Amino acid sequence: MVECQTPTTISCLRSARAFTLLELILAILVFAIVLSAIHVVFFTALRLRNRTSDAIERALPLQQALGIIKRDLANVVPPGGALSGQLQSTPTTAAPGNSMNRANGPQFYTAVGIIDDYQPWSEIQRVSYFLAAPTNNAPGMDLFRSVTRNLLPTTQEEADDQFLMSGVDSITFQYYDGNNWKDTWDSTQADSATGLTNNLPRAIKLSLALHTEVQSLGASAPVELIVPIPVLQRTNFVTTVGGEE
Repeated sequence: MVECQTPTTISCLRSARAFTLLELILAILVFAIVLSAIHVVFFTALRLRNRTSDAIERALPLQQALGIIKRDLANVVPPGGALSGQLQSTPTTAAPGNSMNRANGPQFYTAVGIIDDYQPWSEIQRVSYFLAAPTNNAPGMDLFRSVTRNLLPTTQEEADDQFLMSGVDSITFQYYDGNNWKDTWDSTQADSATGLTNNLPRAIKLSLALHTEVQSLGASAPVELIVPIPVLQRTNFVTTVGGEE
């Protein structure tokens, strides 16, 4: 190393301000460590964001379908009216792909129809649910909502099938009579307590089994939805007014 006789010269100033090779290597090493830490934090946040977005996208169709079904069940119309037929159902099996179709699915008469100036129908409509094979080779089955607005047709009217969600293995309805859950309900049968017909259940429970892509993990627990039905209690007791029956 050349010693500077005159420290004020340009060469001496440059040699005094320069970094050694060891200092440069240490600076690069520290910068690499900091950059690696920033990369790990950023990559973890990006992966968490992608997982959250995927979970929201998968849960959104389910939440929308459950909201529609809950609205239909909460507004069930008591049977026996001019525009409301009987509530009858058959047992639904839990076998994937064969749990509910048009033949054995229950039909509900519910007051959720929108009245407008372009369709001469009332708010009461007949609704049923069924599963169908997907057309895009997606796993599981597709859940559809079948709606009939014209309840007094002169000819046979086709129902309007509305797609709700995909990836469903089975859908099952159960009916609460006040004491037990039943797999079927027939409003034409007399109630055991009152002896009257045209009764609705106290609540309806929906069990929705979703398709599991990883079969080794086993089947996931079904999604359950219980909707209370506001039923007017009817009895055979006669009230008296003014002392007369």
